[in-house]
Amino acid sequence: MTFKIQKTDEEWKALLSAKGAEALAYQVTRHEATERSYTGKLEGNKAHGVYRCICCDKPLFESSTKYESGSGWPSFFQPIQEDAVGTKVDGLLWMKRTEVHCADCGAHLGHVFEDGPQPTGLRYCMNSASLHFTDS
Repeated sequence: MTFKIQKTDEEWKALLSAKGAEALAYQVTRHEATERSYTGKLEGNKAHGVYRCICCDKPLFESSTKYESGSGWPSFFQPIQEDAVGTKVDGLLWMKRTEVHCADCGAHLGHVFEDGPQPTGLRYCMNSASLHFTDS
């Protein structure tokens, strides 16, 4: 896939370091790693605001769509705008999952599942390491 924002691996590493992102952010966003459940800094966040891509600052999810899924990762029932994220089928493990990435820079964010609450029935299960939060 081609994304609006393109950088080399070294440029992504330098950018994330300059932002003070946690060490896992590069592996999650650029190499599709996954943080362990219940370890992410934003999993229990209850503040009002916007969750943004750690790589390019694109607004991705509003706090009003965040809910407690019991999965151990920040979970949302819809993105801030329909075109904020993109998806692709991920067959890395024994099952097929739908990967979620930032529509602008391609950062891997997590996965979406069809077991979420209404009104969408979706669970966008995101890695805290791929996000940063801004208060409203």
